[in-house]
Amino acid sequence: MKNINDFWHVNNRPMNRVVLTTLTTFIFTFPLFAQSAGGADFMRSIGKIYVVVAVIAMVFIGIIFFLIYLDRKLTRLEDQIKDHDTSSS
Repeated sequence: MKNINDFWHVNNRPMNRVVLTTLTTFIFTFPLFAQSAGGADFMRSIGKIYVVVAVIAMVFIGIIFFLIYLDRKLTRLEDQIKDHDTSSS
């Protein structure tokens, strides 16, 4: 990538897809914030709110572990590339 404008170039389909997906997610989830808090009171009264909180916590923990795994794998690949470049020079 020689120029910062190449990053947003029209042919860069993965970036366009990420931006489009993000905007679509925000547009469709925004009306959910306008709902009243009556649903939370109902869930709390029957004890299901703890199940919801536990599921959300598990999803976040899973995402964190996946990011750690991905970071270690990328670091290993970067080291291999660096070793390959220094041995071939």
